[in-house]
Amino acid sequence: MKKTLAAVVAAILLAACGKASFKVEGNITDANDSILYLENMALDGPQVVDSVKLDATGDFSFSASAPEDAPEFYRLRIGQQVVNFCIDSIAVVKVKASYPSMSSDYEIEGGDDNLKIKQLSLMQKQLQDVANQIVRTPNLSVKAVEDSVLGIVKAYKKEVMANYIYKEPMKPYSYFALFQGIAVGNSYLMVFDPRRDVEDVKPYAAVATQWDTYHPNSMRGKNLHNITIEAEKTRRIVQAQNEGLMVDADKVSQTDIIDIILNDNKGVKRSLTDLKGKVVLLDFHVFAAEGSQQRILALRELYNKYHDRGLEIYQVSLDEDDHFWKTRTAALPWISVRDDRGASNVYLYQKQTLPINYIISRDNQVVMGPQQIKDLDADIAKYL
Repeated sequence: MKKTLAAVVAAILLAACGKASFKVEGNITDANDSILYLENMALDGPQVVDSVKLDATGDFSFSASAPEDAPEFYRLRIGQQVVNFCIDSIAVVKVKASYPSMSSDYEIEGGDDNLKIKQLSLMQKQLQDVANQIVRTPNLSVKAVEDSVLGIVKAYKKEVMANYIYKEPMKPYSYFALFQGIAVGNSYLMVFDPRRDVEDVKPYAAVATQWDTYHPNSMRGKNLHNITIEAEKTRRIVQAQNEGLMVDADKVSQTDIIDIILNDNKGVKRSLTDLKGKVVLLDFHVFAAEGSQQRILALRELYNKYHDRGLEIYQVSLDEDDHFWKTRTAALPWISVRDDRGASNVYLYQKQTLPINYIISRDNQVVMGPQQIKDLDADIAKYL
């Protein structure tokens, strides 16, 4: 009765403040007298939102203010046992678990994202178990342990990128996947770490651009974007050094968009970020697709109308046939590049039915995406 009354009072107070709220409730068995914490997984670390001492029934109910501008991440915790979940459009999350194995032995209701977060959490636990086995293997050198652990992490990343992040980069569970990690000895190893592995820039960028589009004012989106941009700067330095060029890191400019660097139809390397100072229409296109010719004619009209005022088109072809693409683009006046890596760059911006357009302002910021563009001509004119 006391718990029910407290929950009702909390809900009334939240409503009185005019704020939306969410509730997480359920039952954790075999946890009598344990303290259950509801924690917000904030950018600066876990923050306790509420707590309760469980009785023999294991029933619990928490209410808190719902996030306003973007999905938010929380966990239920008893000791080292946790259940991760997110709050987006779902107002009620229900959890049933058993202690002391609640990290792996739980059921959750509250949207597809939380089911996917559970899948990822269980996969992470399996990864941790395998890493522990490697670390404890007798007679393995430090180098052998490191190589073996990095090998299983690489395989894990490949699976997560293919089946989660690149499938739906706009989803909260894809964001959650980026920040998984495992303990290796006395250190903590992030699974995705673009500071350590420049190839990890791609999955970060795939999610970052989605948060830029769907949650442009959120702190998580800004943080993710900044991480990606800084990592992209490092990637460009490494790429240049691999090509035998000497690069001064202090002279590599940092921009506000995730870069695409591909060869154009004349074999010249073209970087999206090098177009700073112009309004750029970033266009993903398939020349072999139905309706391509009509669309190219429409783009020609836009280009002819606005190029002298500062418009540039950076068009990324996803066609498989290199010769066909070069033939179709030979007479085009704008920058035409082709992604020959299985359309990987399209994931940086958005996976959806082609064509895809983004408008980039003169100061290298994505200002409009597919969801915002209603009239391409008028929307481009606003930024010229």
